[in-house]
Amino acid sequence: MRRFLSAAAAVIQPAKLAGILAIWCITLMYVLFQGGKTSFMLFIMVSVLLIYLIVGGLGGVRRARGSRSLYSEQDKPDLLYAGGYLRVKLNITIPGFLPLPYVVVREILRRHNGESWVFEESVIPSMRGIGELRFQTPMLERGSYMFSETDILSEDIFGLVEHKGKFMAEGHFRVLPRAIFVPRWQLYERKSRLAGPQVSLVQSRRETTQINGVRDYVYGDRLTRIHWNATAKTGSWKSKEFEHESVPKTMLVLDGSASAYASSNQFELAVSVTASLLGFGVRERIGIGLCCLDRATKVFTPAESGAERQKMIQYLIDINAEGRGPLVSRLEKGQLMFPKGSYFVLISPQSGKPVLDTLRWAESRGMTPSHLHVRNPSGMSRNTDWIDVLRSHNISGYNIRSLQELPAVLGGDL
Repeated sequence: MRRFLSAAAAVIQPAKLAGILAIWCITLMYVLFQGGKTSFMLFIMVSVLLIYLIVGGLGGVRRARGSRSLYSEQDKPDLLYAGGYLRVKLNITIPGFLPLPYVVVREILRRHNGESWVFEESVIPSMRGIGELRFQTPMLERGSYMFSETDILSEDIFGLVEHKGKFMAEGHFRVLPRAIFVPRWQLYERKSRLAGPQVSLVQSRRETTQINGVRDYVYGDRLTRIHWNATAKTGSWKSKEFEHESVPKTMLVLDGSASAYASSNQFELAVSVTASLLGFGVRERIGIGLCCLDRATKVFTPAESGAERQKMIQYLIDINAEGRGPLVSRLEKGQLMFPKGSYFVLISPQSGKPVLDTLRWAESRGMTPSHLHVRNPSGMSRNTDWIDVLRSHNISGYNIRSLQELPAVLGGDL
């Protein structure tokens, strides 16, 4: 008996358990000293109630279990982009035969940077103890997300005691950074004045008339590129792949300095710009690499394949602005992976001497530098003074204040 009482005390509030036991002792004394049918029936009712509360505390929601399903708008949670949301379905099974009027389910969704959201809803389980909870997450930003342990609470049918339980239902997903379609980039156009003095020595990236094979359809491909025979045979859209003229490789350098960004939105804009340019490189079959100057310097060598681009995008999901120190000293840690003769594109909100030193460092190693100046999205002034300074040094520069204006800025329309 002592073992059952200690177990019940672990799940029932001590004050309520003490009150219930006190009532039971009073009815027991009433039977022993008063006798009669009335006292005996009262004792039986209180005893049954006590047994019900103890059994309900030992089982029920304490042994609840569940499974979680995630659904996005495209039914592909692994391809969820920032700004999207997920629909969540949680199936709950509560073993036991005692009826429960309702249960309260509390879910906690955590992001990799420490942010969290709490979802709480009541569920009425069936007679077999099966319930289902459906809810929708808010619009999610770039990052890794995971559901913590699910809390489940219930009360007995008399509302006297509250029981608590926990179970773990797997729920982990990642949200890709925002990206926008970039149709053209002046940096790769023949004799572009914005690409610096060395661009006239390099042939622009143009397709030849020689078909090199067939590839999967990529959003933005022209109708004339569709390979109809391959599409009909495979049942999925295919595009013709043409050979390209040679073009220098490109290294995107994302500045992850903690002190450089005025707000988290400004850093998210820099990450989105980087992701958009990686997509441009894959579509145009340009060997494009990535260097992230975050807490540690991470370098991906230039590659044309979509698989390598996915590795870069996956790395961008968890990156935070936690870098410290001068840009040049952090770049030198990975300088051996920067191809000579490549384009060096710095994506940073900084300006002035630190940026000029970085661009000169790239130029001294045979690379063609340029700067994508990421402005604070809440700022109203475009401030072209810094771009004029860059052009006076024969270095291309772009002012980026929002992701939507990126295609026009890179295409020379702004």
